[in-house]
Amino acid sequence: MLGLLFFVFVLAVFLGFELISKVPSQLHTPLMSGSNAISGITIVGALVAAGQPHGGTLVTVLGTIAVIAAMINVVGGYLVTDRMLSMFRHTEKKDGSHV
Repeated sequence: MLGLLFFVFVLAVFLGFELISKVPSQLHTPLMSGSNAISGITIVGALVAAGQPHGGTLVTVLGTIAVIAAMINVVGGYLVTDRMLSMFRHTEKKDGSHV
């Protein structure tokens, strides 16, 4: 069972790397913004894994690490999206006209 899970993990890493390397640089930020919803689902799954009463210490530790990693991904994605959107906001000059 562990070998199958490791195989799926390695396959996901390889596939993810191949897909992301083929995306044009202009689309990286919008795609990361959209992937925050997927990371939200990851957080829910990690919370479920970390809270298993009969999972043992290893499951709790791995679930906690997964929660932390997914939260870093979500917060970073929102910060980058906010920064990207701030580039398109209009600013006002002191005389009241827009730049």
